[in-house]
Amino acid sequence: MKIPASGVVFILISAAFISVLAQFGFFMPEQFVKGSANLSRFLAEAFPPDFSALSKTGEALAETVKMAFAGTLLGFLIAFPIAIFSARNLFPPAVVYSARFTAALLRTVPPLLWAIIFVIIVGLGPLAGTFSIALYTVGYLSKLYGELFEGTDPEVLEAVKGVGATKPYLVRYAVIPEGANAILSQLLFMFEYNIRASSILGFVGAGGIGFQIYVYLQTMEYRNLTAVLILILGIVLFMDFLGGLLRRRFLLA
Repeated sequence: MKIPASGVVFILISAAFISVLAQFGFFMPEQFVKGSANLSRFLAEAFPPDFSALSKTGEALAETVKMAFAGTLLGFLIAFPIAIFSARNLFPPAVVYSARFTAALLRTVPPLLWAIIFVIIVGLGPLAGTFSIALYTVGYLSKLYGELFEGTDPEVLEAVKGVGATKPYLVRYAVIPEGANAILSQLLFMFEYNIRASSILGFVGAGGIGFQIYVYLQTMEYRNLTAVLILILGIVLFMDFLGGLLRRRFLLA
C-alpha cells in the first residue's frame, strides 16, 4: 500500500518530534519526580504573596506599561510603511526583498539584546527600553502586515487600478480598508505582548519593573516576586479586556 505524500510528511515530522523530545530527556520520569520536589519547595516559599513592597514597585510597573505603549506605537509607525513596501502585489522584487530583509534583520535580535544596545547608546532608563520594544515591534508587525497586504483581494486591487489610481491611492482605498480589522487586532495583540516582554528589560537597566524582578530573584524574596507577577497578570488581563472593547467598538463588521 502506497503512503501518500502527506502521510510521509506527517511520519517524518512525528519521528523528528519524538526524537528531539527524547534527546531533551522528555521520556525520563526521574527528572520530573525531582523537578516536582523542587517546584513544591519553590511554591512553599512563593506563597502567600507579599504585597507589602508594592508601594515601591507601583511606579516601576507604570513605567513598564508606558514603555510598552510608546514602543508599540513607535514600532507601528515604522512597521507600516515597511510592510507596504514588502507586498509583492504592490512593488517590484527589489523593493520587496529590501523591505523584507530589513524586517527579518530587526526580528532576529531579541528585545533583551536590543535593550542592551540602546542602554549603550542612550544610557540607563526607560528610553532604552522604549526603543528596544519599538524595533522588536517593527520586525514582527512588518512581517504580519506585509503578508496581510499581500493577501488583498486581487479583484479589489484591479478595480481601484482601473480608475487610474496611483500606488498611494491604491494603499489608501484598497489595501488599508481590506485589512483594517486585522491591522487593529494585531496592533492590540502586540501591545499586550509588549507589556509582558518589557517586564524583563529592567534586567539590563532599560527601565520598568524588570529590575525589581531581578532583585527579588537574586535575594530569593519569592513572595514579593509572586506579588509583582500577580500585578503584571492583572495588567495583562485588563489590557486584554480593554482590547476586546476596542475591537468591538472599531472593528468593521
